[in-house]
Amino acid sequence: YPEYNLINLDLLTYAGNLENLKECEGNPRYKFIKGDICNRELVEFIFSEYDVNGVIHFAAESHVDNSIKNPGVFIETNITGTFTLLDVAYKHWMEKPFHYHSKFKIENSELPRFHHISTDEVYGTLNEIDLFTEETPYAPNSPYSASKASSDMIVRSYQETYGMNTVITNCSNNYGPKQHDEKLIPTIIRKALAGESIPIYGDGKNIRDWLYVLDHCKGIDLVYHTGKEANVYNIGGRNERTNLQIVDAICTILDEKVPKGTSYKELITFVEDRAGHDRRYAIDATKLEAELGWKADENFDTGIVKTVEWYLNKYNVKEI
Repeated sequence: YPEYNLINLDLLTYAGNLENLKECEGNPRYKFIKGDICNRELVEFIFSEYDVNGVIHFAAESHVDNSIKNPGVFIETNITGTFTLLDVAYKHWMEKPFHYHSKFKIENSELPRFHHISTDEVYGTLNEIDLFTEETPYAPNSPYSASKASSDMIVRSYQETYGMNTVITNCSNNYGPKQHDEKLIPTIIRKALAGESIPIYGDGKNIRDWLYVLDHCKGIDLVYHTGKEANVYNIGGRNERTNLQIVDAICTILDEKVPKGTSYKELITFVEDRAGHDRRYAIDATKLEAELGWKADENFDTGIVKTVEWYLNKYNVKEI
């Protein structure tokens, strides 16, 4: 999209890292602004100064363990922050005459679009056979998922009440390059390489549907530009794995690429399960596939190899 100018608003909390966007720094169409989405004055300034004509809202506190220890910051960022962005966008786009720029045209509306990124965790936990669809009732079980469910409802309300052009995407577990160290897959890789115990909650049989990060980005691109207004789209990789299968796959790759005397699998340690730990998530992405033609390019077997190789490079570990 050579006609687009992109503004990246990020507070750079502990999980933020400007190194992840090093390749964008010199681009004249890209601007980074350090700031908080809860800071209404700043958000209003950005909308006014740059005449913002679209929002893709990724910003969130997202680590479930942290939400159990300190739920307040999740309520503030995920709920208040979402409200602030929505309300400022509403006032900028809809409370005054809007000078429509054709280059920002969204297929299904003459209004700028607000795309809210959410999670499959808002749906709660699944039995052994069903899949989350866009019609699955919300049943969040952690402060994190509850805060995201709340933000989804606020977005919906601005569409229903004020006629804003909104879309919501709910994704399954992301993995791939550049993910913060606290997440499961980077933790397994980091601990294994350091020869430390690899902690696995409970019996390790909790199931997640894993989505390679670039497949997620392609889904977001499609929904933002061609998704139907006021719709929800689920983005999932159709790659269900237990946590034990995840750690087994990573250890197998490490045993091949950077072998040591014994298998990395010997480092696996079972620890006390976390509170409110959902047993299974799995997304049905049929709507996105059928309506917009999305398809995941990576299966888990190819994506996890790319991911491990990226982290080996990050930690300057030479393959044998």
